[in-house]
Amino acid sequence: MGVNGAYACVVRTKVASTNGGKPMKDTIFIKPGQMAIEDVDKPTIQAPDDVILHIVRTCVCGSDLWNYRGIDATAPHSQNPGHEAIATVDAVGSAITTLIPGDFVIAPFTHGCGHCAACRAGFEGGCLNHDDNFSMGAQAEYMRYQHAEWSLVKIPGQPSDYSEDMLKSLLALADVMATGYHAARVARVKTGDTVVVVGDGAVGLSGVLSAKMRGAKRIIAMSRHEDRAALAREFGATDVVAERGDAGVAKVMALTNGEGADAVLECVGSEQSVDTAVQCGRPGATVGRVGVPHNAKMDLRPLFFRNTQIAGGPASVTTYDKQVLLDAVLRGEINPGKVFTKSFKLDDIDAAYQAMDKREAIKSYVIVD
Repeated sequence: MGVNGAYACVVRTKVASTNGGKPMKDTIFIKPGQMAIEDVDKPTIQAPDDVILHIVRTCVCGSDLWNYRGIDATAPHSQNPGHEAIATVDAVGSAITTLIPGDFVIAPFTHGCGHCAACRAGFEGGCLNHDDNFSMGAQAEYMRYQHAEWSLVKIPGQPSDYSEDMLKSLLALADVMATGYHAARVARVKTGDTVVVVGDGAVGLSGVLSAKMRGAKRIIAMSRHEDRAALAREFGATDVVAERGDAGVAKVMALTNGEGADAVLECVGSEQSVDTAVQCGRPGATVGRVGVPHNAKMDLRPLFFRNTQIAGGPASVTTYDKQVLLDAVLRGEINPGKVFTKSFKLDDIDAAYQAMDKREAIKSYVIVD
């Protein structure tokens, strides 16, 4: 989502109390550069397909930094933008048949229905039956998860059955790993391809891992931070390009004998990253975009004359988790949780944001329960 992911921008609203709820801790956006923990009412079931989740682990996403840095307009004293969690089911609405209280689940940031044309095609980020298709409020002790019948992903057993490292990898499946996989899927990465990954945040690193999973022969990660470059190599990068802008494009071209890559994963969303991505592909290449666009305009003429194809949007988290990623984590084939490089208690949520903002952490991991 956002800086390093695929999450449509939403309007932040002031915190609303729910009637009858018991007190719980919630993260509140105070103002740019300040998050705080406050006591609010625990959420309650409001619709038949609601589920109340007891959060076990959550985290800070790159997209959360857009309002933290004051780039996106956000009302003071708003609910947190957190949208990634693993949790146990606390209560279920009357229409829920797939879950019972006590189930251990991944809470994807997208809430597809599972049966509309978009969901059947594996694009539940654009679910045709749900207008409110994205999570908020996961940086708390409890959250109300809407449209939960199909979208929540059950994990075998209970949280206590897993090591902390495994919990980190399971949490990565709520967004970041699935978003990197989405970039690779829509860019049509296949066996033998040369792939460029633009962005060395958690999603970009997950994109490297995903390109490796899908059989890429050569993976060029664009990173100028040694800790991130080291993890990119561990995840499967064969080359690392530290340069940016035109110099970065020139380096990629030199590495590919002047031809460019078969596929490019754009995992940031900035004007520079998009410009770099479209220049790094060969004629006929596909650019998989999963960074929320923050540039207002794009000149499509260069893309036309190079037959460059662009695809992407919110990740199909539930689809990928159920079909590919959860089994890969449980079998130990991938360990995406390594993107969490610092851990925090929920009470220290502002420090978790600061660590991301200052690039002291690739991704901040938050222990709730």
